[in-house]
Amino acid sequence: MPERSFKKEVEKLRIPAGEEFAGEGILAVTKALLQSGVSYVGGYQGAPISHLMDVLSDAQDILGELGVHFESSANEGAAAAMAAASVNYPLRGAVTFKSTVGTNVASDALANLASGGVTGGVVIIVGEDYGEGSSIMQERSHAFAMKSQIWLLDPRPNLPSIVEAVENAFELSEASNTPVFLELRMRACHVYGSFISKENRKPALSLRDALENPKRQLDRIVLPPASFVHEQEKISKRWPAAVDFIREKKLNEVFEGERDDLGIIVQGGLYNALLRTMERLGLADAFGGTQIPIYVLNVTYPLVDDEVTAFCSGKHAVLLVEESQPNYIEQAINTVLRKADNQTRVFGKDVLPAAGEYTSKVLRSGLVGFMREADPAFQPPEGPFETMAASIDAVAPHLPERLPGMCTGCPERPVFASLKMLQKEMGDFHVSADIGCHLFSVLPPFHIGNTTMGYGLGAAGAAAFNTESSNPAISIMGDGGFWHNGLTSGIGNAVFNKSDGLTIVVDNNYSAATGGQNLLSSKGSAENRSTQHPIERAVRGVGVKWAKTVRTYDIAEMRKTLREAISKKNSGPKVLVAQSECMLNRQRREKPLFAKAVNNGERVTRDRFGVDEETCTGDHACIRLSGCPSLTVKPNPDPLKTQPVSFVDNSCVGCGNCGEVAHEAVLCPSFYKAQVIFNPNGLDRFVWRVRNAVIQWLQTRADKRRLKLA
Repeated sequence: MPERSFKKEVEKLRIPAGEEFAGEGILAVTKALLQSGVSYVGGYQGAPISHLMDVLSDAQDILGELGVHFESSANEGAAAAMAAASVNYPLRGAVTFKSTVGTNVASDALANLASGGVTGGVVIIVGEDYGEGSSIMQERSHAFAMKSQIWLLDPRPNLPSIVEAVENAFELSEASNTPVFLELRMRACHVYGSFISKENRKPALSLRDALENPKRQLDRIVLPPASFVHEQEKISKRWPAAVDFIREKKLNEVFEGERDDLGIIVQGGLYNALLRTMERLGLADAFGGTQIPIYVLNVTYPLVDDEVTAFCSGKHAVLLVEESQPNYIEQAINTVLRKADNQTRVFGKDVLPAAGEYTSKVLRSGLVGFMREADPAFQPPEGPFETMAASIDAVAPHLPERLPGMCTGCPERPVFASLKMLQKEMGDFHVSADIGCHLFSVLPPFHIGNTTMGYGLGAAGAAAFNTESSNPAISIMGDGGFWHNGLTSGIGNAVFNKSDGLTIVVDNNYSAATGGQNLLSSKGSAENRSTQHPIERAVRGVGVKWAKTVRTYDIAEMRKTLREAISKKNSGPKVLVAQSECMLNRQRREKPLFAKAVNNGERVTRDRFGVDEETCTGDHACIRLSGCPSLTVKPNPDPLKTQPVSFVDNSCVGCGNCGEVAHEAVLCPSFYKAQVIFNPNGLDRFVWRVRNAVIQWLQTRADKRRLKLA
């Protein structure tokens, strides 16, 4: 069950030529693929590009009508390898995944693809996950593009530019026999706008026709001596062909300005932020008019040398806006200008920061620094934005960090509560963590997890600790990481090397961290997918002898099983499958059904948990062992006590974890469970009246006793 459904939105993909298409960036990319006559699309979900996979999945009917094959790949490497179909055949193909981590996983296939080259156009749509909203290490795709000589497009973030970039990317790929990266930043993926639609195109050559008329080109296979020829071909043929295409099609843009002594060169994806910042400084208007000429690099690799020199000619200073590091473009532009004996001074990382996202605040500082150097008479205006920015700067040091955490009722929380209790009993363990929601365990209140090496590499990250010890290494991975590559690189590797460690596979039924997509082990059925393949059966299939599946919310059983696995020596790798449905997906599934039943007048119940204020001691051990967002504090109702009491707020989803933790850790018995009844029947009302009467009698009796004692 993905994060959201696009069933209604995908109908826009049928809009005929000449009509206006309005929607989100990801939907526009899908429309552009269909307008380009794509034959196949594959990919792996990951922010900020996950929604593209969800849109394609919901558009299966439309894709089928056009003869387009879509595949949700096992990982990014599998997606990139799909592009092999375009090596020998004039088939247009697109693959998509998160960068840079996805590009790293796909690197082997991509490097081979770029070496041998392609016949049909291949576009790799990468979600550039860089900056303040990112969840990964801070790197950029530019380095990979340079390494393998895959051309890199970074279009201006508006729908017409993005759609045009997709179409141009296929043509550029075919013109230069080279795969092309199309880089979409987070804001580009989610920007809204409109463009004039073109007709969807069926592939010029169907996949079936290609399959029934196979072609083979030995010189396209990466094998000596052809592999040595490939490198020369990249430089002597493909690169010049790409540069010619970029120049002739005017893929890069120049926006003329009033001044001819200054200029700005900017990556296409940063154009909107740059223009808005220039507007605030009085250097541009809201409609794109600019005082300073702007050269927009919609293609950031390769550069077109004569375009660079022509733009800089006659200017005594140019500002290069290149986000992140290293400063690849700045170095290249300086080399181009010096070789052309052009003495234009290039400002870049000397006035802009070397690392970090180029927000409006950062760009303003860089632009002001550039203008003061290039035009000493320039005075930046002061306005509400500057006053607000100064206020934020003054307050920021005093604000607490807002760390990411697991959702309310997350089934992964009890796993780490159990492990934390076990560590108190048996001592600390080295825990090799993994990518996914479970990585939040490294933060308070659990503080569990020493390292993380990549998606599905939790078990492999503990491989060096395959040695005798009273405390064996523990590794974690999610079901998404397990099927991504953890089964082979983690579990299979542990079996082969006779590891004695424990791997906990958190099985929440979905690829939860990437938006709730289905997996091989998902419990529900999925159209066009094969699911319901248990993880425990898979690990036993590769040779694991000790494997157990435990319901995560059963903390007593979880703790017992963890102790058993850790105490069992010299028995080979052990795998504990911690299984419960992702609460976020469960709520998405159940809430509409619950609301419908209530509206229809059906009797339905909902569990709620609370804390008895009189019993709670206020030591908050329950919070330190649970960390659930719904478990918080409120003032103590007893005027003689100052310590706040624990309190379960209305965001509680009734998972019961807080009470289970309190019971298993032998904390105070202050938790209670209540059942909220909607549309109660006659029996419910009778039972409520009886209970209420009994409670009133007992309360009156207790009050009388207190009066006697007084």
